Amino acid sequence: MDEKFFSLDQKKQDRILNSALKEFAQKGYKNASTNEIVKDAGISKGSLFHYFKNKKDLYLFLFDHFVTILIEKMKQEVDWKVRDIFDRNRELAAVKIEMFHQYPQVFDFFNGIFFEEDPEINKELESRKHEFLSNNYKEMMEDIDTSKFREGVDVEKAKDIITWSLEGFSNRMQAKVKGMGLKEINIEETISEMDEYLEVLKKSFYK
Repeated sequence: MDEKFFSLDQKKQDRILNSALKEFAQKGYKNASTNEIVKDAGISKGSLFHYFKNKKDLYLFLFDHFVTILIEKMKQEVDWKVRDIFDRNRELAAVKIEMFHQYPQVFDFFNGIFFEEDPEINKELESRKHEFLSNNYKEMMEDIDTSKFREGVDVEKAKDIITWSLEGFSNRMQAKVKGMGLKEINIEETISEMDEYLEVLKKSFYK
């Protein structure tokens, strides 16, 4: 990736990034077309390959770039002194929702990565996925206060259920955006709806 990409104004960067995210999210690595990316972004193919060496370079850049953004936003915006698992997940989800509004296809792209099997890209992806899951997400949940869980609850399984439930809520929100359009989605209402589900889970697992 050429550093000149970051010298572009933010709107143009976002236009290129969103076009690439959309193409890869919808078609996967193998079937994604750089022709479609440049057409959607309103740039020439020469410009794209001036910033990125090839399709593979662009794909891996998207993963590295957005994982870095997500982790940095979480580190800066989440109150890590709060150790309640529901409050922690609520804050993490709020960061994701905010990011989703700037880059609507980013989580579809991330979801696709975990099913990507193209041998041209798979080796590099596996090492990146392992680092993300092992060194980042698990660390975010290591210091959770487990004293609030009811006696007899398998805490690790409960953590998984809470995580899966929030992933399901996220997937539903993404589907809603596709049907209604991003401008029709109210962030405060979305978080309020998520809180209702968290309250149900809290009553299930807490004393």
